Amino acid sequence: MTGQDPTSAVRIDTTRPHPARMYDWYLGGKDNYPVDEEMGRQMLTLDPRVPVMARVNRAFMHRTTRWLAQNGVRQFLDVGTGIPTEPNLHQVAQEIAPDARVVYCDNDPIVLAHAAALLRGTDEGVTEYLQADVRDPDAILEGARKVLDFTRPVALSLIALLHFVSDEDGAHDLVGRLLAELPSGSYLVITHATSDFTPEESKAATEKMRAAGVTLALRSRAEFTRFFDGLDLVEPGVEVPHHWRPELGEPVPGQDDGVIPGYGAVARKP
Repeated sequence: MTGQDPTSAVRIDTTRPHPARMYDWYLGGKDNYPVDEEMGRQMLTLDPRVPVMARVNRAFMHRTTRWLAQNGVRQFLDVGTGIPTEPNLHQVAQEIAPDARVVYCDNDPIVLAHAAALLRGTDEGVTEYLQADVRDPDAILEGARKVLDFTRPVALSLIALLHFVSDEDGAHDLVGRLLAELPSGSYLVITHATSDFTPEESKAATEKMRAAGVTLALRSRAEFTRFFDGLDLVEPGVEVPHHWRPELGEPVPGQDDGVIPGYGAVARKP
């Protein structure tokens, strides 16, 4: 890997929670700050299954990456990768296809600080990290082009990311902009939180996050499905994440002990 120098990272803002660090806390990691833990605990008072949801999202990523690699995809662009937690996407992909090329992207400097040490791939493949925000798709595309061949299919992965991007920030347009540069045969992979199943808890969570300076844009099934307009959904289509091809991975403990308020899907660009 030849990622950016961690010493060049901008200052880490520890005054307000960051989704990547909260996700790390839910997964039992150590790369988070008191402000992230505090907000995470507030979320647990609304729904104690949030850590299960985080693991379900992670397991969905493992299964979809496995399916994509088994079906010939050799290039992956993972936006909103979060703090590295093994097995990472490149480890899953390169176990099946050692020559797989993976570009990770996130906007939290703490992710950059760990990337060089943790995102090491096979000798045959390539693993790279970009410090960029999904709201700046041109920067993502510019960096990804240095590693990925945009004349060959790319799997664009947006796991548990878009519910932090508001409609005002043009979430659907941002996804469209990224996809527009990818060739036919590329794939879009998304998981997304929803308020469809838990409206009251979701409303309270959105308000708490907003008060802490974090956008939480929970979308309905129809709004989620719009991200895949013009694409061919892979069976079984839009599903609660742990119901998407469960045979490709191990179940997450507790995933069936109540509702998982989210959706996941994979689709192919014609």
